[in-house]
Amino acid sequence: MDFLSYFALFVLILVILVIAYGIIAIHDIPYNVAKARNHPHQDAIHYGGWVSLFTLHAIWPFLWIWATAYHPEGGYAGRPNAGMAKESGPEKSSPDVLQDQIVALKKKISELEADLAKSKAINPK
Repeated sequence: MDFLSYFALFVLILVILVIAYGIIAIHDIPYNVAKARNHPHQDAIHYGGWVSLFTLHAIWPFLWIWATAYHPEGGYAGRPNAGMAKESGPEKSSPDVLQDQIVALKKKISELEADLAKSKAINPK
């Protein structure tokens, strides 16, 4: 064999190794996404990626969806609860603040009752 044959054999082996590594690296993408999102089932997604190598890649898209469907703050909603109002600290629910709110509500109720009594006195039916 001459030099060109050895070079062609080397290139062929190199291409086969790069393709094999590429396939394995691509099948680890759902696992890497799950790991980055701190997914509770990241081990199952990793094993599913290896199983997908032997099932002609049939389950790989489902692993991708499963990995990206989870968000660390929002769970399987895919995103945090952006529209929900969150309490902003411990002072929000302290007993003093709650007591002040109760007093303000009682005052508002008594004002509304007084307005209702005035309107009934003016227009008796």
